Amino acid sequence: MGLVAIMKMRSILAIAILGTATATVLFLGSEAQEVKKEYHTERISATPSPSPMMHAATRGGCPLFGQPLTGEVLRQVESREEGCGGDRGPAAARAGGAGKGERQRLRRLACGPAGSAGDVLEDDPVGRLKVYVYDLPAKYNTELVDKDPRCLTHMFAAEIFVHRSLLTSAVRTLDPDEADWFFTPVYTTCDLTPSGHPMPFDSPRMMRAAIRHVAARWPYWNRTEGADHFFVTPHDFGACFHFKEDQAVSRGILHVLRRATLVQTFGQSRHPCMQPAGRSITIPPYAPPQRMESRLLPPATPRSVFAYFRGLFYDAGNDPEGWRYARGARAEVWENFKSSPVFDISAERPGTYYEDMQRAVFCLCPLGWAPWSPRLVEAVVFGCVPVVVADGIVLPFHDAIPWAEAAVFVAEEDVPRLDTILTSIPPEEVVRRQRMLASPAVKRALLFHQPSQPGDAFHQILNGLARKLPHREGVFLRPGETVLNWTTGPPRDLKPW
Repeated sequence: MGLVAIMKMRSILAIAILGTATATVLFLGSEAQEVKKEYHTERISATPSPSPMMHAATRGGCPLFGQPLTGEVLRQVESREEGCGGDRGPAAARAGGAGKGERQRLRRLACGPAGSAGDVLEDDPVGRLKVYVYDLPAKYNTELVDKDPRCLTHMFAAEIFVHRSLLTSAVRTLDPDEADWFFTPVYTTCDLTPSGHPMPFDSPRMMRAAIRHVAARWPYWNRTEGADHFFVTPHDFGACFHFKEDQAVSRGILHVLRRATLVQTFGQSRHPCMQPAGRSITIPPYAPPQRMESRLLPPATPRSVFAYFRGLFYDAGNDPEGWRYARGARAEVWENFKSSPVFDISAERPGTYYEDMQRAVFCLCPLGWAPWSPRLVEAVVFGCVPVVVADGIVLPFHDAIPWAEAAVFVAEEDVPRLDTILTSIPPEEVVRRQRMLASPAVKRALLFHQPSQPGDAFHQILNGLARKLPHREGVFLRPGETVLNWTTGPPRDLKPW
């Protein structure tokens, strides 16, 4: 690492420790940044410009990237006059003929101030939708938890907590004829190995059996073939039900779920295990709120570690060649930075893991077998800027959380130059991201509290479902019409459960 990079790193650390910068609205980018428009992410180039000059880029009539941080720019930001004032933006709302209320909501999405994430995360779903919860035999859900309580604490537990929260939620209706959405509570990840990993092999058969039960007992599935139903599928690759990408892709999304809305932790653009845009809701994995909140350090704790990571770099048991796991990205992190004085990385997870994240400026969040992991949630809760290394990833609630203002996105191929990329980020941008991460609304949106709390992950799911109403054209089938083929899929998946 060169002298300039070291000096810049020291500058970032100093500002992170002092935390005295003024919050701003715009997420500042450099000339070497590329906007990924459809998922509100940006990628920082491996060859940063020697000049910190910022370029202007707009999305939907609202500038997300600004000019150099000058007094004039700050005044423009504070008055929100560049595309976010009045009824001028965003352009998508105007072009679509949206009413004033919808224009205001879309403007909040595009132009919400840094440090607050706008008002969208505070939306109250009550009164905007009604959900009917199917009463399934206990063998599909609660009986599994009774047999193995570990299901309540692993990162796939969202399926359990969404079900529990819905049973007591004000959006629940006991009259299916007035429901906007139908929920089928199936705990497909609650079949664990001795080491605590879900066994996905029976999940497709279990899900098919549950849907057959619903279709035989109630008329609502058959009238839409699931298009007004949603399912929580928190497997590594969602409803493809496998932890290895090649086998997940080979299987594809379970055919009987292809008209349904999938609420899943997996999110990656243009991927066979991802539904077309707008058909799924990407959610955070489960991370225990009480456990993390009980380990919070005082806010003034210095962040004396530059970049932090704990986790596997190789998975020799499942990937003896060493290049399939994490598409080689984690191996590159280890081989390039295991001896770096500014990278604190190890395969061992210490008892002080939560505290260590709170002492770091950047927390690496690379893909593993799947692109997502609880590290993103942990980083946000502990105010450590997430460094996301997972090409094409779709982050949780990406239509409500301005991730471009909270995280850093690095291409997998650029991992060998990660030190240069991170040390090239201007200190003002680091502080801006920290201010966004400090937003209580952002932290709360990524946690599944029990009981649920206003604005938490459960409520964000409901808000996402409410935003999909009214249902799109073609949801309700004509009498006698069928779309799904129940005989499609691998032979093992078609066997009775």
